[in-house]
Amino acid sequence: MELTLLGTGAPAGLPRPDCPCAACATALGPHARAATALLLDGALLLDLTPGAALAAARAGRSLGGVRQVLLSHPHDGPAVEVPAGLPQPGRVPDGRELALLTGHRVRAVAMDSPGTGYAVSGPDGRRLLYLPPGGAPAGLEEGTAHAEPYDMVLADVVGRPDALARLRAVGAVGPTTDVVAVHLDHDVPPGPELHRRLAAAGARAVPDGATLAVGAYEDVPDVPRRTLVLGGARSGKSVEAERRLEAFPDVVYVATGGTRGGDGEWAARVAAHRERRPGSWRTVETCDLVPLLKDEGPPLLVDCLSLWLTDAMDSVGAWDDAEWADGGERALRDRVRELAAAVREARRVVVAVSNEVGSGIVPATASGRRYRDELGRLNAAVAGECEQVVLVVAGQALVLRG
Repeated sequence: MELTLLGTGAPAGLPRPDCPCAACATALGPHARAATALLLDGALLLDLTPGAALAAARAGRSLGGVRQVLLSHPHDGPAVEVPAGLPQPGRVPDGRELALLTGHRVRAVAMDSPGTGYAVSGPDGRRLLYLPPGGAPAGLEEGTAHAEPYDMVLADVVGRPDALARLRAVGAVGPTTDVVAVHLDHDVPPGPELHRRLAAAGARAVPDGATLAVGAYEDVPDVPRRTLVLGGARSGKSVEAERRLEAFPDVVYVATGGTRGGDGEWAARVAAHRERRPGSWRTVETCDLVPLLKDEGPPLLVDCLSLWLTDAMDSVGAWDDAEWADGGERALRDRVRELAAAVREARRVVVAVSNEVGSGIVPATASGRRYRDELGRLNAAVAGECEQVVLVVAGQALVLRG
């Protein structure tokens, strides 16, 4: 199958008219996106959008051969006037299948929000899944057998990353599936930042008018197996780390800070983190990271190494100068080496968070300076074993490696 994207943006397009936000202000020229519409083999049009005929002409395509127009958005009729020569748009009822004379078969996929998804099989046997904006497939359960992964999935990856996680959980998205982000709005700035965030989810974005061969190999960056996310206080480092795994199922969230009974402020921080995480994630509260890193399993998110270091320094008596000199320093370095080795040997996806404290003022106490120095050594040791290292400043991620 050959697919031409007449648009890749949100229903209102990008930039939105009269929107003063930074994303809309920079979505110019090749970064501008019309509302998403797909032309398959010149015969099937998924979603009719304003200016579809002109968009097709700019892409070197014609709508003259379109035999079926299907709508995915939650409205009951076309949002725009139907160009002359096009059949009236329709919608396939959930669970029903439509066979076209062109050899395409279209099955309607029920969604968890208003709208219709479409699974399309082409005459060549290739398969794609197209989801409407803001929607994820309904009725998918982990462990459900799926025939085989789709060759291509086009979905609202930015707005509904959990849709991708659900599809991965049932085997509908595999390592060879080409995941293309559509319905792109001003939630994520265009340009390099958009592509960086999508790559972390195993997805990509293409410009309006792009023609893709369904099932053809695309050199999409692999999701890094090991990533270290650094940042100062309230920099957004935890949000960045969580965002990297929100499109994957069964994530194990390792909280190294404990509960700290009686500390109301700490309890509020923990509650905010839990509320932000997907409900499908499992939380483990421990500082015993090495066994988790050695086990195979779903992705691991460790938040954070700074608190792991505090626990490790407590255990070796690092705050007492005599104990520190009498074997404490050596014991801590051994524990850091053991942790770094476990990261190096990890076979599961690992995203670790740590504080960057070496750029501020010099701590006034000897114990504070000791902690700062040891955290710098720990961060360097773990970073040396990671494919990607990211520094988050004011919510903006700067890629240091990878």
